[in-house]
Amino acid sequence: MVELFSKELKEGTSKSHSAAENTKFVSGFLKGVVDPEQYRQLLTNFYYVYQTMENCIRETKDPLVKSIYYPEVERVNELERDLRFYYGPQWRSLQIPTEACNTYCYRINQIATDDPYLLIAHHYTRYIGDLSGGKILRGIAEKALNNPRGEGLWFYDFPHIKDAKEWKNRYRKQLDQMPLTNEQKNAIITEANYAFRLNMYLFDEIQGSSTKGLWKLLLGFLRR
Repeated sequence: MVELFSKELKEGTSKSHSAAENTKFVSGFLKGVVDPEQYRQLLTNFYYVYQTMENCIRETKDPLVKSIYYPEVERVNELERDLRFYYGPQWRSLQIPTEACNTYCYRINQIATDDPYLLIAHHYTRYIGDLSGGKILRGIAEKALNNPRGEGLWFYDFPHIKDAKEWKNRYRKQLDQMPLTNEQKNAIITEANYAFRLNMYLFDEIQGSSTKGLWKLLLGFLRR
C-alpha cells in the first residue's frame, strides 16, 4: 500500500516540529510568558516572511504550487492590521527585519527561482501550523498582552475559514493528489524541515542566541 504524501510529510517533520515547539520562546509563550516588545518583533518578522512567501506563491507559474493557492489563508493583511495597532499609522517606516528574517526570506526567494515546487514545504509549515494552534496561541496572547478586546491579535483570525479541521483535511487531500516523484517528495520533506529550523532561528534570535542558532541551522542543512 502506497503511503499518503500528507502522512509522509507529517511524519518526516515531526522531530523538527517538536524541536520548534520546545524553543525557549515558544515554550515560554505556551506558558503565558509573552514579552510585548518581543511579540511585536515576531510580528514584524512574520510580516516580511509571509509577504515574501505569499508574493512568490501568487506569482509562480508552477502548477503544483498553484494547486495549493488558497487566498483565504493569507496573513499579510492581518499582520498589517496588527502592526498598525502596535506601532501606529506610521508603522511601515518603523519595521526592521532581523538577520533571521532576512535569511528566511532569502531562502524563499531562492527556491521560488530555482525549484518553485519547494514552496509547498513553506506553505505547509506555516499555514497548517497557524490553523492548528492559532486559536490556543490567540487566547494565550490575549491574556498575556491584555490588549483591548480583539486588537493586535488579527494574525490568528481566519474569518473566511469556518471549519479549520475540514479545511486542513481538504488541504491534505490536495497534497496526496499531487503527481510528485519520490525525489520531489523527499525534497519537499527536507525543505519543510529546513523551514522549521528557519522558524527556530527566528525564535532563538528573539531570545538573544541567534548566532549560535544560525550556525547550527546552516551546518545541519549542509550536512543533509
